[in-house]
Amino acid sequence: MSHQHECILCIVNAGFSDNVMDAAKSAGARGGTVLHAHGTGAREAETFFGITVQEDKEIVMIIVPAAIKADVLHALYHAVGLDTPGQGIAFSLPVDEVVGIGGDTAAQIPAEK
Repeated sequence: MSHQHECILCIVNAGFSDNVMDAAKSAGARGGTVLHAHGTGAREAETFFGITVQEDKEIVMIIVPAAIKADVLHALYHAVGLDTPGQGIAFSLPVDEVVGIGGDTAAQIPAEK
């Protein structure tokens, strides 16, 4: 099954969600949702990855057309990746169905079974 949309999740240090959205928008994303989070296992992550890990995090969820997923992930890597002060990681998950995104929402409402 080929998915038309992807959900990109980008986890960054607190205060870097604007950088995430600027990078995502530069690659064609239209918007996102920011969730405030608290990291766990910082001591293990610091030892394992060799980086300083802040416990306060922001998670930015962005729904994008599958066709631009790679471009958005690439932009996030350069703007807020592990080698930046944002120390972010990003990944995507396939989205089966979407409503309320784009111009014609009626076309996106799944048919009743």
